[in-house]
Amino acid sequence: MHKENSTQNEVDSLMFQKDLETMPRRELEALQLERLKWAVGFCRDNIPFYRERLDKAGVTPERLKVLSDIQYIPFTTKDDIRDTYPFGMFGRPRKDIVRIHASSGTTGKPTVVGYTKHDLEIWSDCIARLCAAVGVTDEDMVQISFGYGLFTGALGLHYGLEKLGAAVVPASSGNTQKQVMLLKDFGVTGLVSTPSYALYIAEVARDMGVDPEKDLQLRVGLFGSEGCTLEMRDQIERDLSLFATDNYGMSELGGPGVSGECRFRQGLHVNEDHYLPEIIDPKTGEVLPAGEAGELVVTTLTREGIPMLRYRTKDITRLNYEPCECGRTFCRMDKTRGRTDDMLKIRGVNVFPSQIESVLVGMDKIGPHYQLVVRREGVMDTLEVRVELIDGSLLEDYSGLEQLQKQVRASLKTVLGIDCRVSLADPRSIERTAGKAKRIVDLRNQ
Repeated sequence: MHKENSTQNEVDSLMFQKDLETMPRRELEALQLERLKWAVGFCRDNIPFYRERLDKAGVTPERLKVLSDIQYIPFTTKDDIRDTYPFGMFGRPRKDIVRIHASSGTTGKPTVVGYTKHDLEIWSDCIARLCAAVGVTDEDMVQISFGYGLFTGALGLHYGLEKLGAAVVPASSGNTQKQVMLLKDFGVTGLVSTPSYALYIAEVARDMGVDPEKDLQLRVGLFGSEGCTLEMRDQIERDLSLFATDNYGMSELGGPGVSGECRFRQGLHVNEDHYLPEIIDPKTGEVLPAGEAGELVVTTLTREGIPMLRYRTKDITRLNYEPCECGRTFCRMDKTRGRTDDMLKIRGVNVFPSQIESVLVGMDKIGPHYQLVVRREGVMDTLEVRVELIDGSLLEDYSGLEQLQKQVRASLKTVLGIDCRVSLADPRSIERTAGKAKRIVDLRNQ
């Protein structure tokens, strides 16, 4: 929706809870302070872990006079949740918990999260808001191509879309030819998936002779669970002929619904009446001024099942408190630039996968799928960037292959500030996945 052709009625139609989403800043901050005091008191009264932490720091609800007093509350980390596995961080007795979700646990014990009925109601409201913000209505049919199960994404979007009145196709992930068949035969208008899986769906559709622009009725994509650069977003829009949007969340904070883009795509609106965001220096923990980039820290203001006080997300972004053209007063966060734990240190230079993606996606003769292979040679880490060719016949053209390799290498060096090895792989030789793409292959311990 462009500013010049949008009307007030059209903007209003993109609101699910207009009175809350357009609350004056002063009223919103007063509500946040009231709810922050409640959250601190709730955690002290119901969770031994937080009682000990807060007492040691001398933090009580009465000490919180202004929002900036949140700085006195200690941070919570993923390790804290794992150390109290499985239910040590729950704020309600087991009989009040009606849903359990968990992270994948690929690097150890999963982080387990619980929901009360109240939590599920708030969660679906937050999802309904972000879906309405991009134009989803009760006239839409939305196919959810996230995996259903302990992962929060699928059921989170499912209930929010239903609350909005949209018809949901719970396709789950995988069986991609069937995904394409359903998209076509049902006349699906919305798609929920990871960005990388959306690209794969488009790839399979072309193999099946399905032209997304002519044969599908897709108009909007709600993508999340992994980072999506502007370049990848543009590629998805070209490949699937839809309006691609980004949303953000994580299981520790209740899943998706923390923030999402509106039709103007000028940042992801944080549902600030339920989540209080901060930006800190990831090294010192110091709270940074508005507009500066750093690590996102989030406090849940209304959760009962497993509330989080100052949870360190490890995601790098910044916050913008200026009102949006859409009329919302909630602050907006930039698309995440990367994660502090995904950052690679190559010859003293910080490298984020998103930087590399911004170079590769959309480059002539190169496909959008890639992998970063990290090795250790002596005491230094080295980086190899594996990219796919779109046309395999180029492998027989040594001169053309060498020229393309030099071009990719030079483009990466310009952006990263370091030289790295580039290898050109056969078309479709890099593994596809229906979930989060595995971008980094770490061989430093082999």
